[in-house]
Amino acid sequence: NWGRILLLLPILLLAACSTPQPKNIGDVCEIFDEYYDWYNASKAVDEKYGIPISVSMAFIHQESKFIDDNRPPREWFLWIIPGPRPSSAYGYAQALDATWAEYQKSSGNWGADRDDFEDAVDFIGWYNTRTIKRTGIQPHDAYRLYLAYHDGAGGYLRGTYKKKPWLINVAKKVDRRAKQYQRQLVQCQEDLERGWFWRTLFGEETKVLTVPLG
Repeated sequence: NWGRILLLLPILLLAACSTPQPKNIGDVCEIFDEYYDWYNASKAVDEKYGIPISVSMAFIHQESKFIDDNRPPREWFLWIIPGPRPSSAYGYAQALDATWAEYQKSSGNWGADRDDFEDAVDFIGWYNTRTIKRTGIQPHDAYRLYLAYHDGAGGYLRGTYKKKPWLINVAKKVDRRAKQYQRQLVQCQEDLERGWFWRTLFGEETKVLTVPLG
């Protein structure tokens, strides 16, 4: 009946606006081929903040697996009663409410959304740049940047991560992912750059046609 339809309408509209997770999150070339605007957004972060594309994408892979509305799982009481979530982390970058508000104020982008890829990847660039200025970590050092991303620059400088073997293991995984993404980018970035002109003229789905010689 119409009452049920009206109740479901906001949910349906929200689902329609959601961006599906990329089909192969292990291959950055396939991710960018599927969502070419993500390449442009990640490249813009590299140019603006100096954070390599591979590092930003490795962070998002770890934080949300490229799921736009990702949240930490709820705690459950007696396995049946839903409890609170462990934090306010949300979106591609799993940014906390307070940290996101600080980013909005600092960047002047008051309309930024955590479930918008362009905003989330810019947040990662902004956050890592602040970390670099305070700690001296190199922009390509995904391992140390991730330790500071999780524990904050102050926590990193105090060495809080040293008592968290699980965090060290996760940071190593992020570093391996960043290096893997970088190797993949070497193979496809020229095509991505070449494809910009054609995609701009003819749309996202246009592929660059190559004619085999001989």
